[in-house]
Amino acid sequence: MDLSYQRRLAAEILSVGESRIRFDPDELDRVEAAVTREDVKRLIHDGVIYVAPMHSNSRGRWRIRHEKRKKGRRRGHGRRKGKAGARQDPKRSWMFRIRRIRRFLRWLRDNGLIDRRVYRRLYLMAKGGAFDSLTSLKRYMRDHGLLPEGVE
Repeated sequence: MDLSYQRRLAAEILSVGESRIRFDPDELDRVEAAVTREDVKRLIHDGVIYVAPMHSNSRGRWRIRHEKRKKGRRRGHGRRKGKAGARQDPKRSWMFRIRRIRRFLRWLRDNGLIDRRVYRRLYLMAKGGAFDSLTSLKRYMRDHGLLPEGVE
């Protein structure tokens, strides 16, 4: 039984695609008998012809992939597109690094472990980017005899 004509009419009336038009399987003889627009409208009103709900993309695959990425998988060199500065903001990394170094220097000064001249010299060096990390600051202080014993 060819219902393509009724399907097309119903799709036009309901302003949806033909693939979303559904017919009540128990009332197919009534659908087949509908030849005018009015007949199809009546069947729509009676619920014999109806619109299937829209389907959206499944997020199941995304969820699985997301869990793997949280574990650190699928993040290797071959997956990366942008530069390192696009993936992690250089300004933010600088802010975290300099704040940590300055906090440590302030603590050393306030606890009398370094004098204010040494503090100021190291502070300005840090501002100039002399230290890659807090560890490199400590290494510099140790090599130049500025770090008291027991401070790590």
